[in-house]
Amino acid sequence: MPRPGAIKTHLPYHLQPMSPEAKYIYVTRNPYDCCVSFYHHTRSFPAYRFAQEPFDKFFDMFVEGKVDFGDYFDHQISWYDHRNDDNVLVITYEELKMNPRAGILKIADFLGESHGKKLREQPEVLERILNTTSLNTMKGFNDEFKKWTEKATDIIGQTGKTIPMSPEVAEDMKKPMTGDFVRKGIIGDWKNHFTPDQIRRMKERIAEKTKDSTVMSLWDGVDLP
Repeated sequence: MPRPGAIKTHLPYHLQPMSPEAKYIYVTRNPYDCCVSFYHHTRSFPAYRFAQEPFDKFFDMFVEGKVDFGDYFDHQISWYDHRNDDNVLVITYEELKMNPRAGILKIADFLGESHGKKLREQPEVLERILNTTSLNTMKGFNDEFKKWTEKATDIIGQTGKTIPMSPEVAEDMKKPMTGDFVRKGIIGDWKNHFTPDQIRRMKERIAEKTKDSTVMSLWDGVDLP
């Protein structure tokens, strides 16, 4: 891969290959909105066979840590504990959403002083980045995102490697997603999904999993229960 380059992963810290020459940007979202977004993401991919399942069922899986890439809180804390490492930046989705300009400059400064300096000296470049990374621009790629599974299956096939799965799931993997990959992109959509009891259960889960961590302080300025 040409350098410099970027690789997107969903791995927790202990499974992520690390290099002192690389820089790692961990973008995280509050557990309430993450649960809702993850639900819609899951039901949009035919291979999950979750299209007709209610939010209540996914919520149970989420708070029990039975979702892709493991328990949400274990994942969060694994990276949060390294937030002060020189080559790790932990930034929230909410931070980027509420003040994208400041968020982009923060990322640029992290990648190298010269990058942040350039954006401050050339505001037209910063404006171009803001436009390119905006929600409206990303939504414009939804039709392409729907073809992602078909392309991913082809790429895996080209590697000569196989992923154990039933013939039915293998066939579903080739089908395009049914919903939009980029959906609402808002803060607080959990209010349209969570019942009072689910709020109670999520708060209990948060208290249990983060009792020895300050990770939830990342959302001190966000309207959460």
